[in-house]
Amino acid sequence: MAVQGILINGQFPGPTIDCVTNDNLIISVYNYLNEPFLLSWNGLQQRRNSWQDGMYGTTCPIPPGKNFTYALQAKDQIGTYFYFPSLGLHKAAGGHGSIKVYSRPQIPVPFPPPSGDYVVLAGDWFKRSHRQLKYFLDGGHNLPFPDGLIINGRGWNGYTFSVDQGKTYRFRISNVGLATSINFRIQGHTMKLVEVEGSHTVQNTYTSLDIHLGQSYSVLVTANQPAKDYYVVVSSRFTSKVLTTTAILHYRNSFTKVSGYPPAGPTTQIDWSLNQARSIRRNLTASGPRPNPQGSYHYGLIKPARTIILANSAPYINGKLRYAVNSVSYLSPDTPLKLADYFNIGGVFSVGSMPDRPSYGNGYLATSVMHADYRSFVEIVFQNWENSIQSWHIDGYSFFVVYPKSWTAIYIALDNVGMWNIRSEDWARQYLGQQFYMRVYTSSKSWRDELPIPRNALLCGRARGHRTRPL
Repeated sequence: MAVQGILINGQFPGPTIDCVTNDNLIISVYNYLNEPFLLSWNGLQQRRNSWQDGMYGTTCPIPPGKNFTYALQAKDQIGTYFYFPSLGLHKAAGGHGSIKVYSRPQIPVPFPPPSGDYVVLAGDWFKRSHRQLKYFLDGGHNLPFPDGLIINGRGWNGYTFSVDQGKTYRFRISNVGLATSINFRIQGHTMKLVEVEGSHTVQNTYTSLDIHLGQSYSVLVTANQPAKDYYVVVSSRFTSKVLTTTAILHYRNSFTKVSGYPPAGPTTQIDWSLNQARSIRRNLTASGPRPNPQGSYHYGLIKPARTIILANSAPYINGKLRYAVNSVSYLSPDTPLKLADYFNIGGVFSVGSMPDRPSYGNGYLATSVMHADYRSFVEIVFQNWENSIQSWHIDGYSFFVVYPKSWTAIYIALDNVGMWNIRSEDWARQYLGQQFYMRVYTSSKSWRDELPIPRNALLCGRARGHRTRPL
């Protein structure tokens, strides 16, 4: 069955973006679709530069037949990330690709250079078009069950990773799906985890790894088994029906094809996944993207200035299913919030429309924006009373997982001025309101604190007719 997808430069997945820490990236996006389009950069922190974040709250969509040039910097970051289309349900149609940010040569990484560096973009796939899926959600219904899983845009045994016997390879695995946590494993091989979301980890060894929506992991795999072909397996987690797909790990001196069943993995066991998540630790002795002569923060000794509690829910509002944070289901405005803030356009949003605490009341619609002070140190508690995995992403900062009927507490130093999207990575939930924006604010107009509006910024909604800047 042919399915219409979104290609980048004629490719699915799109081309990998390779760069080194602090590289400036100039990326021109030409929109040849018949509808507006936006790309966002999952995990890139956009230091001082939420203008380039590529979410509708910060950036006007690129009109059909037009182009927009992003100016990004992989500032003080290393690791594995990906880009994806952020408008509507475009994410269901593809349009994603990997981002590899390498360490500068003079800053060592805590493992020898691998013999190869492979990308694994995996996730659920729907045969229905993104427009049909949007129609489901707009009608007040959840997404249907996925039709399958894909690895690098291919189905069963559709992709091959070739290796030389005795050599070690880096696999960068990202869950680019819409709704499903996955488990990743390679038949007969173990994986040494070395990086999660741009942070080097204590190098534990695993036979399989759970990777939740939006997450990116790097593992080292040594081709130390007898020369033949092996299954690379991705299967769904916490689903009533287990979906599975495979790729091939091919030893170049192999003449034996894969046969039999792929190795089984965990299915619905929450404790298994929770214990694995707890085993992942940041490697505090490893070099980061740059030397740090000042030393590390002692987070446990810093008193948070504020505690924010965020609870997800699934209320029915006006007879339709919506998703909410602290009972507020995000209503997208006609003008990006960042532009409304910059040009002082009233009536688009009000700061403080997102409460700090759950209200325990019925859900309601609002353009929810939370105020936060630049350079404050806050605690955020994600509360999940629902019987499903929740995955959260904080643009400009970091990414976290919350398990069913549990909570996760994190500390954040709010050192990045801007308008930042905080969202569920379950895309139906995000689309139907489980998101809001945090306005990290300073009264300073110094470019040291925040970069100015881009001269080429697209202006839409009530920002039309305004000017960006001459220089």
